Amino acid sequence: MKLLAPLLAVLMSLLIACDRSEQSNNDTSGSPVADQEETWIGSGDQRRKDEYYWIRDDSRSDPKVLGLLDAENAYTSLVLGHTQKLQQTLFEEITGRLTESDMSVPVRNGPYAYIRRFIQGGEYPVYLRFPVSDPAQEQLLLDANSLSAGHDFYYIGNWVVSPDHQRIAYAEDTLSRRLFTIKIRDIATQQDLSDSVPGAATSIAWSADGKTLFYIKKDPETLHEFEVYRHAIGTSSDQDVLVYREQDTAFSISLSESRSKKFIIIRQESTNSTEMSLIPTAQPEEEVRSLLDRQEGHEYRVRHHEGYFYVLTNWQAKNFRLMRVPDSELNSRQLWQEVIPGRANIFISDFEVFDEFIVLEESVKGLSQLKIRFFDDRDDVSIPVSKPPYSISLDSNPEAASQVIRYQFSSLITPDSVFEYDTVSGQSTLLKQDQIEGHYDPSLYRSSRLSFAARDGAQVPVSMLYRKDRYQKGTNPAYLYAYGAYGSSSPPYFRKSIFSLIDRGFVFAIIHVRGGQEMGRHWYEQGRLLNKKNTFNDFIDGTRYLADNNYIAADRAFASGGSAGGLLMGVIANQAPELYRGIIARVPFVDVITTMLDGSIPLTNLEYSEWGNPRIEAHYDYMLSYSPYDQVKPQTYPNMLVTTGLFDSQVQYYEPVKWVSRLRRLKTDNNRLLLDVDMKSGHGGSSGRYQRYRATALEYAFIVDLAGRETD
Repeated sequence: MKLLAPLLAVLMSLLIACDRSEQSNNDTSGSPVADQEETWIGSGDQRRKDEYYWIRDDSRSDPKVLGLLDAENAYTSLVLGHTQKLQQTLFEEITGRLTESDMSVPVRNGPYAYIRRFIQGGEYPVYLRFPVSDPAQEQLLLDANSLSAGHDFYYIGNWVVSPDHQRIAYAEDTLSRRLFTIKIRDIATQQDLSDSVPGAATSIAWSADGKTLFYIKKDPETLHEFEVYRHAIGTSSDQDVLVYREQDTAFSISLSESRSKKFIIIRQESTNSTEMSLIPTAQPEEEVRSLLDRQEGHEYRVRHHEGYFYVLTNWQAKNFRLMRVPDSELNSRQLWQEVIPGRANIFISDFEVFDEFIVLEESVKGLSQLKIRFFDDRDDVSIPVSKPPYSISLDSNPEAASQVIRYQFSSLITPDSVFEYDTVSGQSTLLKQDQIEGHYDPSLYRSSRLSFAARDGAQVPVSMLYRKDRYQKGTNPAYLYAYGAYGSSSPPYFRKSIFSLIDRGFVFAIIHVRGGQEMGRHWYEQGRLLNKKNTFNDFIDGTRYLADNNYIAADRAFASGGSAGGLLMGVIANQAPELYRGIIARVPFVDVITTMLDGSIPLTNLEYSEWGNPRIEAHYDYMLSYSPYDQVKPQTYPNMLVTTGLFDSQVQYYEPVKWVSRLRRLKTDNNRLLLDVDMKSGHGGSSGRYQRYRATALEYAFIVDLAGRETD
């Protein structure tokens, strides 16, 4: 009790500032109660009252707002105080699986091979290189442990070595707001040049002579990536030249150097449209030229190889096809030549071009594969894999002349692995598999893939993992996960932390809801805009299927999702609260209408084609009908843990705080409703390799405690 006394004192002092006058009858636990201040949003038929709008403070300095956040954190610590030992046990379990000294597989770039290494006790990586001819001569590039000194948050978002291998440009974030500062370091002296570019994105590309650096500026308010600048090394950023400005706020831009090193490619992209523009690396002052002007609904990506642009496009091919065009023929789609046709049952997600073959990342019935298409008369080859569920994708392949393909493989049971496949021998060689410290024995576990019929008849896949000696049908608590937005699939890869639940008898299941692209492009189309409710229905129907068929214990299902997956958590809490013992909503996007009506909020203007434009009546009505914040009502809700970061640039902190405040006032139960606010970070949480798992340990302790599995 002595340990809890300071928390109680803090909590009581902070609650003085909160209005208790409208505390609901069910709220007998002393939880924080936010003031209500009547604010009206919108106009006409779209006018809505938001009694917690005041919680938005863009300066993040209002004492009243910060007091509420502190009170929420104190309350969460108080309620979960009895799980402190469990949290520490879980944290030690999870971090104990990490290899303290770990190194990536070297990637060759010219005369050097580049690596990333974690040193014993280090929270951050160290980047090094060595001459290919003498691996013993390692040379330090960047030590993020040293660079992070004095910062609560530190993240290197990108780094690119100059063509002469003498300098390295890197982008660092010290606030977790995703506003980066680009710096340039002399590798030999380990000193940064005076060049410094604040307010940038992570995209960096060098000219062929290494005298010019291209980068992207962000709008300081909306964080919109909209301007490309040219910087002459050794000069002030005030003298940088604007070379491209994106006028359409629905498009964001990025840039990179082609693998051929012939072009800097500017990618202009909305949710469903793409344009690629080019600058020759040897002529950095040339004007930007478009490869193909944008067209609504046309998406494409390119690789440059041997005088051709290879184009992966959805032009007349819903699941994409591969074309090519001479690099001298810009803005002329009529000259595109088909290399690999589109197919109704095979979705092409990515590709790479080598001198002798093309490698395709394909998805067939929800299963990924790597298909090799040779330029000569050899038959197509698929790289062999084990039984599903698994994840396979291309790794770094910087040398087009290579006859080996480096790829990544992982499954729910198999740790992340890097292989090389020899196209001559037809054999794969394991280069590195993540080492799991402790007593990890894959034979103890079983993974499986199944599917169920959603309410509209769609067959939805599920990837499932459990421990064989702890599993008994219909009795195991379940940890259910989904994302389901932006066409981003949820591959069944190895998760080191999840075994702290699996070893306590949990079943882990990924429900591959619509909104991703697991089953092809149509899977995404059926889970966005006016089809968005399929995402929510799939998760609810999947939960019922698993419970009704005794894959899990019906009374101990826990759901988890973050960001757009947090939106999913908010909807199921409103629509099917009886199915879940507990819900974890990480950095959840829950105030859909208010956010999508406000163009000053980062990402809003970019996302109309994902969620809809609420200024269109049909879109407004549809979004309002599922928006978690707007649909909170007096009813019983599950136990809930909600997380956010004060500096979140993608889902602003005030969305989940407002949501929790309204839930507290209206819910009719005594279940736990907890909010954990990271006061030092943003959307991705803590930046440290170990410290980020503090949040995971808290989440796991929350559900392990509720499931009654603490001592198992």
